[in-house]
Amino acid sequence: MMGVMFACSFMFIPGELDAEFYALDGAIDDFARSLEGFVGVDRWFSEDGTTRNSVYYFREMETVTTFSNFPEHLEAKAKYARWYEGYQVVISEVTAHYGDGRLSSAINAG
Repeated sequence: MMGVMFACSFMFIPGELDAEFYALDGAIDDFARSLEGFVGVDRWFSEDGTTRNSVYYFREMETVTTFSNFPEHLEAKAKYARWYEGYQVVISEVTAHYGDGRLSSAINAG
């Protein structure tokens, strides 16, 4: 178990994903990984593959704010309707987590 951290869950239904989307997505992911308070990321897909979920974990809320204000992140937010059929963001405070250690997850590595 680890101290408090924050989970930023980005759930979305992808539409037409073009080269600009992938470039911004890669830049955003690289920036998140470069941040001092970054713990890791887990990616999930719905059973039917229509909905995706990327969960980024950070140690402090200040890092979440830095991540959300990254210029490429702001650009992607402004253009979201080009690439998504729908989305939802949930930012949660994680106060505890546990398991038997046999499930690989970013939160276990943090």
